[in-house]
Amino acid sequence: MKQGIHPKFQQVIFFDASVGYKFLSSSTKSSGETMEWEDGNTYPVIRVDSSSASHPFYTGKQRDTETGGRVDKFKQRLAQKK
Repeated sequence: MKQGIHPKFQQVIFFDASVGYKFLSSSTKSSGETMEWEDGNTYPVIRVDSSSASHPFYTGKQRDTETGGRVDKFKQRLAQKK
């Protein structure tokens, strides 16, 4: 393996702040923010938007989103005129 061309591979904590879920994994990503893990060691923290603890596919809970696009709004207006 050539020296100096590969990114540093290290342990990092991935933190989903929306539900407070965190897990330790290996990654080439790094961060200036650190956090102490359960084993007493300090690792860099990568904040993520969603994880298996908060994603609707894994939890089975859908978030409330605005329903209805242009076609639905047109059909509603058409139904009111009848």
